[in-house]
Amino acid sequence: MSETDEIKAAILEMRDLLRLLAEPAIAERDRKLRTEILRIAGQSKKTQESIMLMDGYRTQSEINQLTKLNKGQMSTLVKKLGDASLLTEKSKTPKLKVFLPPNFFDEKK
Repeated sequence: MSETDEIKAAILEMRDLLRLLAEPAIAERDRKLRTEILRIAGQSKKTQESIMLMDGYRTQSEINQLTKLNKGQMSTLVKKLGDASLLTEKSKTPKLKVFLPPNFFDEKK
């Protein structure tokens, strides 16, 4: 591993630790948005997994392949999230405006 890779890995680890420490404050700030995400996602595991993969790097098609959510459902999901102003922009690579911890949907059961 090169020195640059080591520095990058250390920075990413620090970011993850800061997110963990800041999570209670972030959750309070984003409470309304997160409540709306829960409403839109419902109980569908595939929909929840699809939402968690919306990082701005994966296309809708890539998310479909990973979660097996059908294309029509994915389009509807992206439209609902966009209409609720939960996505950063209209794009083929959807990205949520709010950070969701990896266990977001697990916590809400």
